[in-house]
Amino acid sequence: MFKLSFILPIIFSFVLFVPAFDDLDTKAEPMTICHTFPGDDMRQFALDPEFQALHFAPAPLQYAGLGTNVTFKTTDGTDGKGYLVKAKKKSNKWLFVYQEWWGLNDYIRRESDTFYKDLGENVNVLAVDMYDGQSTSNPQEAGKLMSGTKDARLVAIVNGATTFAGKKAKIANVGWCFGGAWSLRSAILGGKQTVGSVMYYGMPVSDVNELKKLNSDVLGLFATETRISKEVIEKFAENMKAAGKKLDYKIFDGVHGFANPSNPKHDPALTKEAYGMALGYLKGKF
Repeated sequence: MFKLSFILPIIFSFVLFVPAFDDLDTKAEPMTICHTFPGDDMRQFALDPEFQALHFAPAPLQYAGLGTNVTFKTTDGTDGKGYLVKAKKKSNKWLFVYQEWWGLNDYIRRESDTFYKDLGENVNVLAVDMYDGQSTSNPQEAGKLMSGTKDARLVAIVNGATTFAGKKAKIANVGWCFGGAWSLRSAILGGKQTVGSVMYYGMPVSDVNELKKLNSDVLGLFATETRISKEVIEKFAENMKAAGKKLDYKIFDGVHGFANPSNPKHDPALTKEAYGMALGYLKGKF
């Protein structure tokens, strides 16, 4: 039998090491040594060196856009940011554009302008800044930015953008990578104001009850990859069907990020095809 004088220090050390539940910081940063995000959250990949290696640093771009930088109130009482190109005539048609994991950079501004012009300049286009003004061209830093985002803040930004657009706004969404996932999540949050969602190679929502909240169909433009795989996409299609929602999708024979012109593995032919599908879909909504 162990002596009490030997056992007590061990017990005492254990009590000191393990905090009481009341003292646990539930807002602490997730540990990066394990997957702390749900399986349908792209942030689970953000710090994975192999995933980071899929994203080559974008070439520098100096772009003078058609729109202006704007701020709007978010639902957590702070300010959100975005890049807005207003319709030539007053319009309740809105397209929300969601950034890749780099942040709201000049490539996203240029893409926003392209959609604006190709939609006849009669749709308000708002590129929503999900990083609160931060952006980078470094893959490792982009991983840190994406993994460091908080659900409550991201939802507050999207809801603030919807309020900024107005109660009568009819909103479609488009995004790539991290933004592809948020194009779908924004459509869910938008409820009856949502008219469409285009998601380029973003991780789908898997919760059927969440998908039931969609007020629109979804267009998925996916790549050939191991993380957002064919199996993941087919399961998404099953979940959409179970939710009573329509999904049209295509898996392109290209890498993650194939539609990004700054990516050395950018595929112009696939980009043109995917953009044609996205534009045709959005024109049908507006």
